[in-house]
Amino acid sequence: MHLEELKSLIPADFADEARVWIYQSSRAFIEKEEKEINEQLEQFYTQWQSHGDPVKGWAKLLFRQFIVVIADETDIKVGGCSTDSSVRVIKSIERQYDVNMFDRLMLTFLVKGKAEMLPLNQVSYALEKGYISMETPLFNNVVTTKKDLMTSWLVPIKDSWLATRLNLAQQA
Repeated sequence: MHLEELKSLIPADFADEARVWIYQSSRAFIEKEEKEINEQLEQFYTQWQSHGDPVKGWAKLLFRQFIVVIADETDIKVGGCSTDSSVRVIKSIERQYDVNMFDRLMLTFLVKGKAEMLPLNQVSYALEKGYISMETPLFNNVVTTKKDLMTSWLVPIKDSWLATRLNLAQQA
């Protein structure tokens, strides 16, 4: 999947400020699992509610590794209980497929068109050995809006929060 494909998948009628949550799996899902997960996600977001009102939501497994959930709050704000209900779906998928969807110390890079994972503490080594470079795209899972998802989800390491973190590590 390329960025252009991503743009065609994300609902165009959602506001740029629509809220985004990205959950990264500890492994890639196989095709059968991807189909099952996307069915579960569609069932969730078509029934998603906030204080009894339907949430304009969307969710999908992308790159077979990332569950992206979007809520357009133009008309209906997503309250804490609604956010909790989305997290429950993610936790259910975690249990069902024996994966971790909440490991923030595992980073994913796009290497030769494939999502490749590396623990944060091995990034400097991977850079030194040339496995990745400062130009290698990082999946920036901290984006919070649809606009950021479209423009800043996949960014070269040198343009990401990780570059600052690596510089700090090199100075220590």
